[in-house]
Amino acid sequence: MTRISDILIEWYAREGRDLPWRRTRDPYRIWLSEVILQQTRVAQGLAYYERFMSRYPDVASLAAASEDEVLKLWQGLGYYSRARNLLAAAREVVARFGGAFPRTLDDVRSLRGVGDYTAAAICSIAYDTPCAVVDGNVYRVLSRLFDLDLPIDSTPGRRAFAELALRELDPARPGLHNQAIMDFGAIQCTPVSPRCEACPLSERCLALASGTVAERPVKQGRTRVRDRWFHYLHITSGDRTLLRRREGGDIWQGLYEFPLVETASAADFAEVAGAPLVAELLGDAPWHLLRSTPLPVHRLSHQCLHACVYRIDTPTLTPAAAAIAVRSSELGDYAVPRLLERYLMSGPIG
Repeated sequence: MTRISDILIEWYAREGRDLPWRRTRDPYRIWLSEVILQQTRVAQGLAYYERFMSRYPDVASLAAASEDEVLKLWQGLGYYSRARNLLAAAREVVARFGGAFPRTLDDVRSLRGVGDYTAAAICSIAYDTPCAVVDGNVYRVLSRLFDLDLPIDSTPGRRAFAELALRELDPARPGLHNQAIMDFGAIQCTPVSPRCEACPLSERCLALASGTVAERPVKQGRTRVRDRWFHYLHITSGDRTLLRRREGGDIWQGLYEFPLVETASAADFAEVAGAPLVAELLGDAPWHLLRSTPLPVHRLSHQCLHACVYRIDTPTLTPAAAAIAVRSSELGDYAVPRLLERYLMSGPIG
């Protein structure tokens, strides 16, 4: 009987997507594509990949970049820890491996931000290392083929799927197999409305036979979504605007934003105006609230952000609370969160 891997690879030869990182064995390019495509659709990630390759054609040029430069180029992709880890790992390659991308699975896995999946993808595609990738597409394909009801977000489930993925891997063509099964999940065995009627594995699919395709894969529970209320102070004086750089372990670390007051629940401007930060930034100087702009609800994986921007004008700026005064015309040079990027692009900021 033809092995599942052979069928997947034959399907991939006919149906696989032609993408630039599929035409190379350069581990740097493969790594860059994998990091960008985490939590990002291919259609969106492709443009970012091309921009990064144009700006940083090799790991040494990326390692020499500043964090602000990398975050600005990454702006709009979200999950900014990926960008910071990308830069840190590039610097590790230069410092620890002399600028040559590591070749062993353990060495690749040791780089900042590189997990089991990414290390397996890089090593199998670039070096033909016989290691199996397990991502959302692979979970879905295998859970349906073998009609497995083990939760993929449980330790036993992850272990069982990793073992199954390795068992089905073609050790002679690991990179090709891994790319084939990932594309198969993205194009053929999709989360909704999979193309079962035209599936080359339909006769082997136990979930199709038992009518459980829509129920696979299984997850044991949903992550609770946290609501947060952000009140941004868009403070200007003449051609200057106040910005602050986000620090700490919260979302968007390293990005710039307007000074922020966060409240535990919905609040109006009268409540926000009483916050210590407002007094620290505006002091005794006269100021005027020009307008309030509620922003569309911004949803992250585990957070729901309710934001409003208060446009405030004052005759003088005295930067405080780690704020900096920048020319309003230069706001575009700073990497900002996506919800503020949309605000800045929506019209004149004056």
